[in-house]
Amino acid sequence: MATKIRLQRHGRKGYAFYQVVVADSRAPRDGKFIERIGSFNPNTNPATIDLNFERALYWLQVGAQPTDTARMILSREGVCYKKHLLEGVKKGAFDEAAAEEKFGQWLTKKKLSLQDEKNKEREAKKATAKTLLEAEKEVNKAKAAVLSKKRADFAIAAAKKAAAEAAEVAAAAEAEKAEISETPEVEEEITAEAPITETSDIPTKE
Repeated sequence: MATKIRLQRHGRKGYAFYQVVVADSRAPRDGKFIERIGSFNPNTNPATIDLNFERALYWLQVGAQPTDTARMILSREGVCYKKHLLEGVKKGAFDEAAAEEKFGQWLTKKKLSLQDEKNKEREAKKATAKTLLEAEKEVNKAKAAVLSKKRADFAIAAAKKAAAEAAEVAAAAEAEKAEISETPEVEEEITAEAPITETSDIPTKE
């Protein structure tokens, strides 16, 4: 029976994750499988891989053929390299201890590489956050400048309006004062009392 190591899709639309399975090559992609040996989640950065190293190595050794994506996952986790080292031991190129040492060096280098990748990602996020913060500061600064100008313009307009109103009041007062000064004074007429004539003869009744 020809077997394949491939991915079986799960999840929802827009957020798919995959199970790494060993299945009959004639079975549908998401159909029955022989064994599940891991999972692959490409939605994280870097992608999250959870793999049963020993079982994946076993299936490679017995002839299971990985698909392109599954081969990428197995290579990233070192399964393909470990298989290559074990084949070298079988051929007598080096002993098992040397193979383990080589694999240990590879793992150390891989961990450092992953750590560097995570550090770069962290620094990139910090740089992006800093850029966004600076941009937000500039926007706030521009808004504050516009607001300050509006307040200054409002204060100037209010001062001009107050000055105009004061000028109108002063002009009205001057006009009223001028009108009062131009009005002629009314001379009081002194009425002389008519003289009272005294008569000695008082008419009497006869």
